[in-house]
Amino acid sequence: MITKVLITRKIFDEVRTILKKFFEVEENPNDVPFSGDVLIQKLKDKIGAIIRLTDRIDDNILSQCGALKILSNIAVGYDNIDIEACTRRGIMVTNTPGVLDDTTADFTWALMLATARRIVEADQYLRSNKWNGWELMDFLGYDVHHKTIGICGLGRIGQGVARRAKGFSMRILYTDVVRASSAEKELEAHYVDKKTLMAESDFITLHVPLNPQTIHYISDAEFSLMKPTAILINASRGPVINEKALVQALQEKKIAGAGLDVYEKEPQVEPALLQMKNVMMAPHIASASRDTRLRMATMAAENLIAGLTGKRPTNLVNEKILTKFGNNSNNY
Repeated sequence: MITKVLITRKIFDEVRTILKKFFEVEENPNDVPFSGDVLIQKLKDKIGAIIRLTDRIDDNILSQCGALKILSNIAVGYDNIDIEACTRRGIMVTNTPGVLDDTTADFTWALMLATARRIVEADQYLRSNKWNGWELMDFLGYDVHHKTIGICGLGRIGQGVARRAKGFSMRILYTDVVRASSAEKELEAHYVDKKTLMAESDFITLHVPLNPQTIHYISDAEFSLMKPTAILINASRGPVINEKALVQALQEKKIAGAGLDVYEKEPQVEPALLQMKNVMMAPHIASASRDTRLRMATMAAENLIAGLTGKRPTNLVNEKILTKFGNNSNNY
């Protein structure tokens, strides 16, 4: 029997070749997200799909795609998928954890340094032929070394950020829902409550998952606690920051700047942020090295193949499905 799968966006040739050894593959020729109705039509006769964060999979879509057995998400997060609905319908969901940790930690630091030292602003100034030579008071930024960094979420990426902070001789604070006691000694990191972290940190980096508890994790109350010289960095998920509150905090000089890779209503961005020179922005590219993105796509393909050939996918998100439907995917 021919097994049909869908790839919703452009993917690496190497990964496409792997998948075509196992399945009849349909791809998106235009590399833009399918609308909801089109996505339903594409998924109706598919047994599996490799999807992106831009693909919103809800119960309405799932109810019309009865052949579907697995959704393989190319991302660590999976807030784009209704996990409960998938589990109820016997659909496996997988993600791609681990492979992007160091790359995302690197990029967090790129945002931090670029924001603190006004790199983009200075680059644009030079390219516009405004530079007339070295000046003592030009583009004064903030030192990073020997300052205090506050890490919100000391998971794999947060720990990677902390390891890099040690090289800058920084004081490392962190907060999390679960204390990472085993990592504290290695990282020389100090556990504090959220309010203390906000008040004492020169740089605040966000590495929390997106869930109902972390929407607007940073809002007016948090900005009121921060130093006027603080810089906020977000390479996790956009909605963890209330962007309107961020704009107000920057306008009122409650904080000094922000480095953002993700946005509350992607791909839309609060217009005021686009006009601010003390905001460094990137288009959700924290994991965008070729090596890492290829590993992510390859892992997604391996998850899909495992789930459709009677094996347990390595990165199964909704493990409850095993209890409900058994450990053999042919039972789904």
